[in-house]
Amino acid sequence: MALAITTEQEQLAEAVSSFAARHAPIDKTRASLDSIVAGDVPPWWDELAACGFHAVHLPERAGGQGGSLTDLGCVIEAAAAALLPGPLLATAIASAVANIADDSGAGLLADLVAGSTAALVLPEDSNVRAVREDDGWHLEGICAPMLGVASAQRILLAAHTDVGVRWFSLDVATVRHGLSVESRRGTDLTSDVGVLALSGHVVPASAELCGINRERARCIAVALTACAAAGTVRRCQEAATDYIRTREQFGRPVGAFQALQHKAAALLVDSELARASAWDAVRAAGDSIAQQRLAAGAAPLMSVAAAPDLVLDALLMFGAIGYTWEHDTHLYWRRAISLAASIGSVTGWARVNGELLLHQKRSIAMDLGDVEAEFRASVAATLDRAAGLSNEHPADDERTPGLAWGQQRDVLAESGLMAPHLPSPWGLGASAIQQVIIAEEFEKRTDVSTPYLGIAEWILPTIINYGTDWQRGQFAAPILHGSQRWCQLFSEPEAGSDLASLRTRAEKVDGGWRVNGHKIWTSQADRAHFGALLARTDPDAPKHRGISYFLVDMASPGVTVEPIRQASGGYDFNEVFLTDVFVPDQMLVGAPGAGWDLAVATMAVERTAIAKNVNIDRSAALRHVARGDGVDREAALVALGEIEAYASAIKAMVLGETLRLVQGRAPGPASSIAKYAMVILLRRASTATLRLTGSAAMFEESEPAVIGPYFDMPSEVIGGGTPEIQLTVIASMILGLPRT
Repeated sequence: MALAITTEQEQLAEAVSSFAARHAPIDKTRASLDSIVAGDVPPWWDELAACGFHAVHLPERAGGQGGSLTDLGCVIEAAAAALLPGPLLATAIASAVANIADDSGAGLLADLVAGSTAALVLPEDSNVRAVREDDGWHLEGICAPMLGVASAQRILLAAHTDVGVRWFSLDVATVRHGLSVESRRGTDLTSDVGVLALSGHVVPASAELCGINRERARCIAVALTACAAAGTVRRCQEAATDYIRTREQFGRPVGAFQALQHKAAALLVDSELARASAWDAVRAAGDSIAQQRLAAGAAPLMSVAAAPDLVLDALLMFGAIGYTWEHDTHLYWRRAISLAASIGSVTGWARVNGELLLHQKRSIAMDLGDVEAEFRASVAATLDRAAGLSNEHPADDERTPGLAWGQQRDVLAESGLMAPHLPSPWGLGASAIQQVIIAEEFEKRTDVSTPYLGIAEWILPTIINYGTDWQRGQFAAPILHGSQRWCQLFSEPEAGSDLASLRTRAEKVDGGWRVNGHKIWTSQADRAHFGALLARTDPDAPKHRGISYFLVDMASPGVTVEPIRQASGGYDFNEVFLTDVFVPDQMLVGAPGAGWDLAVATMAVERTAIAKNVNIDRSAALRHVARGDGVDREAALVALGEIEAYASAIKAMVLGETLRLVQGRAPGPASSIAKYAMVILLRRASTATLRLTGSAAMFEESEPAVIGPYFDMPSEVIGGGTPEIQLTVIASMILGLPRT
């Protein structure tokens, strides 16, 4: 998916793509590579400027379009996907930084809106010293190699003085005394690279721009670079997937081979995370400086530094042809490498990010203003009333405090706040924006437990949507009030996640069904009052048919539950044996044989619910090490920065999906992608924790906890479908690759 969220942004991105297709198709770009590398401005640049793409983020009073940095990010992402060559990225970065100056930046902005190309030199890339003279400033020094500086007609330069950094606008196009730019042939053949040198160069006092915060400038630069990286990765991911979808070997499309399916699915996940992280970095431009630094600190790790390997993965999916000069992918690969090199040490970014995360966390909240003010006030009043009550029955698992029940939960259930997305009278029929408001109000009140339905969170919607009035009346209220626990009797020893291969049989008898079978890996079965059961009712039907969906009383004669002890010593899973279990007709959901469709609906809700686990803190032990003064402190800071960057990307992806839903869009692939991304997050966090907590892993109990969360990790990784199953789902259902 592209960076664009709103309809207007999608139209803007499409306009950029169309412009690139008309004026800079890749064959024309190939013919002009030498000119581009030398720093020549493309012949279509004036027309691009006339369209206003480069100034979409600038205020209307400066001649811009009055948009946001996110709008500009959409332009940059679309241009990168189209491999639009030349100085757009460098110019956009310079203008976005100039836009945060006070009125002293008006002249530079006017030049850039009019079509001047530009480049930005940040303080960390500048060795230039500025000395005050009577009528201006004397500049002396050399800068690090910069993208876009050879084609720049204006340069926004950070120079060092005895009292800090000052910013200057240099007119490269008309003034050359004491100023030189050495053009060098860079890795990226669609952009120029140069070195700026100043020797006795004097600029007037009016050349200084005031009011630029160096941290915000750095954040803007890396955020837009991340957008370019995300567009580069997206285009290669899409092209490689299209290729394996149709390319045949051994008489079959290569996309039907599971190894390539999984590779393509994993590449989509990483591409979406890169996009989400870049989007979060540009949308943070209006946040506090601390929040902007956190978002911008994650983008280099998830988008920019990751891009070369992701494009290489796409290139390798083409086979040997992808490595030829004639194939276009290597041009994208070169761009990805150059973008990653332009931001400096990725380890440095991770460390700085880790330092910030010791004291704060990235907020993914939306600024909704006065939207749904009356609804928010109603929710707040209910939660305030609930805050004065308690739950007399605590949760039996400290990992899920939301399962507690009592007077406080009763208030939430009666007001529809236990499951607000459900229709009335069970919920509020809350829209996506209303659900966001509810979540925000819960976050404000730590004395009100955020509600959780357990396994029933994905069973109850099936009962409500497809069950009978009797079933809804019998089960909905106890589930919402917390007095009734559920389990899901789907997986079997020989079938696992392949539900269509299940062998449990339900035979029709007078007044109901006789069930015989064996279920396994059933969470909460030892504590559940009821279970949702899949059983085969028509053995002669195709394997995806002839399956029915039942509600089973776990106290029924013939139901035997045997807990499975895990490596942790706990019992999260169970085996369930069903021997001549009688299930009344009234406990059948839907029609006989409709169980497969109901199971698919249930699992869709399940994966969405599991994806919410990203909000659980996985880095507590790493923070403990990073706050100390041991030898592993630096490594812990880097690991903390990397793990939390990954988590923030997942959160941003889910937030982007919420914003699309708010606009009335159909649900996208975010839940399936987030489920697999959570697997990677869990593995990375647990591996880093083990490596850096030393002897703590020698003990089952430690402070901070190490082995407990680590031993719980496999159940989270496997829950809701193994990673391989998730990749197969992504490959077939989202990417549309041929079935094996």
